[in-house]
Amino acid sequence: MTPPSDRASPSLRARLTALLLLAVLITALVQAAITWRTALAETEAVFDAQMERVALSLTGGLAASVLGDDALGRGRGAEELIVQIWRADGIMLYRSPSAQLLPPQTVIGFSNVRAGGQDWRVYALETPIQVIQIAQAERARRRMAGQLALRAVLPVALLAPVLMLIVWWVVGRALAPIARLRRQLAARGAGDLAPLPTDGLPAEVRPLVEEMNGLLARLAAAWQQLADFTADAAHELRSPLAALRLQVQGLQRAGSEAERAQATGRLLAGVDRATRLVEQLLALARHDGAARGTPAPVDLAALARHAVHDAAAEARARGIVLAATGDPVLTVTGQSEALAVLLRNLVDNALRHAPDGGQVRVLVRRLPGGAAELAVDDSGPGIAPGERQRVLDRFYRVPGTAGHGSGLGLAIVQAVARRHGAQVVVESSPTLGGARVAVRWPVGALRQR
Repeated sequence: MTPPSDRASPSLRARLTALLLLAVLITALVQAAITWRTALAETEAVFDAQMERVALSLTGGLAASVLGDDALGRGRGAEELIVQIWRADGIMLYRSPSAQLLPPQTVIGFSNVRAGGQDWRVYALETPIQVIQIAQAERARRRMAGQLALRAVLPVALLAPVLMLIVWWVVGRALAPIARLRRQLAARGAGDLAPLPTDGLPAEVRPLVEEMNGLLARLAAAWQQLADFTADAAHELRSPLAALRLQVQGLQRAGSEAERAQATGRLLAGVDRATRLVEQLLALARHDGAARGTPAPVDLAALARHAVHDAAAEARARGIVLAATGDPVLTVTGQSEALAVLLRNLVDNALRHAPDGGQVRVLVRRLPGGAAELAVDDSGPGIAPGERQRVLDRFYRVPGTAGHGSGLGLAIVQAVARRHGAQVVVESSPTLGGARVAVRWPVGALRQR
């Protein structure tokens, strides 16, 4: 997985939120300033006109005689505002110059009155000597409110396209790294499994790309494993198949029963070697890749006893003493099937190199400090120090080694051990004098019973 960058990754959500809020805030401030100035000017003008009309109306005939009818509102809005003053005995003292006349009976306070074919909003104030009525046409009020609302909404409507362009630009800038990543993916070929760049990606997208890089790495490893298996199989099967062909031809040329029996035995031995090679190739391909299955507690001591039991017949046939020693129970976390393959290959390798009448010992023990060790010793010739690391490579056999091994047994052991976080060590056996192949788990790998 690609390691995270030292720089703090920008957050896509935080960036979008901050930029959008900034754009909305600026727009709202501009709109609020314009609306405030417009509404203030309109309401000031309306209240000023209302106060002037009321003041002039309350002066009665004196105002009319001094200022004339025009000053009392006979201009614009005269038909939309009515002011009437009634004396306590019902005699009208004053009426503003309007064609409409309100009824003398009214509700003190605010009320709605229909007069002259239209609706009026009326406010009546009663004093000890008179009643004052001020009415305004509902139509005029709605028209004035509509004008004010239009003036308030108009700046927002004009700024809306600008806001949309700002938001579009901001989102495009914020999502530019994702668009760049999409173009990079679209331009890749089928065999390009290199990791994707993570520089400059938002914090919400970066983990996704890192997981994709992990997947690409696993796909690249699987692809390489398939290529290696194909090359190994093609290389290693060529010689056994050629040998089988020669043995079949020898069987065809056999002239006597003894020669045919000898050729048949050689052919069967060749088939067994080819079968063993194919099995080991398949085992290596199966255990050399990604781990399969769920790890679980595995008793290494029990697996060792099973491996010894399975190989006992072959050991007895050659007079080899095969035994399992060490701790009766030693549990690690792993996959029992894979560890059984590891043990089987270790025991087979030791039996192949041990002489007839020799010894092979499987040792399972807890090392000082808490580590675990699974070791297989044999009484064979051993392995020279310069060859001990190379015998873990696939298809490598120590020069001069007898037998018909394929050189895959210890490679399979190495693959399984790596999957379990263990280390394979090849050294001399301190007890039997031959080779010791040990698999060691680190401290903390043991499971407590």
